[in-house]
Amino acid sequence: MKKLMAVSCLLIVPAFGLLAQGPPPRGAGFGPMGGRFMGMMGGPQPLVTGAPYSAVEIVQQQETLADGNSIVHKRQSNVYRDSQGRVRTEETITPSASSGKQPYTMATILDFVGGHRYVLDSSTMTAYESALHAPPTPGQGANGMARRGGIQSDAARPDRPNVVRTTLSPQSVNGVLASGTQHVETIPAGAIGNARPIQTTRVTWISNDLKVPVQIKSTDPRFGATDMELTNIVQGEPNASLFTVPAGYTIKTGGPGGMRGLHGLRGGAQTQ
Repeated sequence: MKKLMAVSCLLIVPAFGLLAQGPPPRGAGFGPMGGRFMGMMGGPQPLVTGAPYSAVEIVQQQETLADGNSIVHKRQSNVYRDSQGRVRTEETITPSASSGKQPYTMATILDFVGGHRYVLDSSTMTAYESALHAPPTPGQGANGMARRGGIQSDAARPDRPNVVRTTLSPQSVNGVLASGTQHVETIPAGAIGNARPIQTTRVTWISNDLKVPVQIKSTDPRFGATDMELTNIVQGEPNASLFTVPAGYTIKTGGPGGMRGLHGLRGGAQTQ
């Protein structure tokens, strides 16, 4: 089974454990969540200020095999954003029982105010620091394309043949008012060696207030179904300590193992 390739979001994944398996749905366009859901949130992270929140992000990918068996990958992370636009994502990593290691926390802080990214490893009490480029302005991403929460918005996606885009009526999703779009893409027979047409579907709901996706559902008969849910949403200011390096941590430049260019979830602003 092919490894899931993250689009701009997690080229290196020390902060969030193992990659979910299986290639991304064609045209998904979200990290994730084109690459994966999440943290899914690949690509430049817009600086959204004045809309603080905390939430739990759950990503589940299910692949059904030819014999009827299925493989399910599920991961959960906590997400925070303060009024200044700083973002924190954190996940508890549980090593295999045979490793003898205790569970630990990996977190990424995107401090757009100070211009730094920090990857925090609680198992070694180490904070890996790298520089952040200035984030795009709200509604703008790479090449001037509008993005929402690191995901290129449907309104900005260039028209592609064989894609039907439907704007859905606003509704409450996971406790917040959200605007939705549905993309149905048909891959013609023979385009990728397929004997018959292949149809993929992606439904994205973006919070009107928070400007981040609160639900993304993608189905592709080649790879299965992927679902991202932003749950337990609290619209309020998180504790300021979440966006600073805790006392007792050793700060090192670059990423774990001397690697550079780490891309954090929900805001893969690029390192210099």
